[in-house]
Amino acid sequence: MENKDNIIVNLTFQFALDIIKYTEELQENKKFVIANQLLKSGTSIGANIREAQNAESKADFIHKFKISAKEIEQTFYWLELCKFSDNNFPSVESLINQLENISRIVNKIIITSKNK
Repeated sequence: MENKDNIIVNLTFQFALDIIKYTEELQENKKFVIANQLLKSGTSIGANIREAQNAESKADFIHKFKISAKEIEQTFYWLELCKFSDNNFPSVESLINQLENISRIVNKIIITSKNK
């Protein structure tokens, strides 16, 4: 899936694929609760952004992006639990870096959309 014109759609789609891969690794290590939470929040980011592409109004568009921003924060939470846990979770550094980039773009889109 590639949408050449929409960077945030592409970034969040790739992030969702990477989250799926990471959570499959967690499930293999029997870390089911964190895996399920991370899978839900990490894939929801892009789903809401995708839905915003067909928003019925500017307010609806902003609302979908705000939901994505909330899911980003939740995903940061689960990734940080993995990072700082004493239970030997696989490295989350690249996922955190991707998410920081996505977060900056999402917040900029929200601010820009509000000012239009």
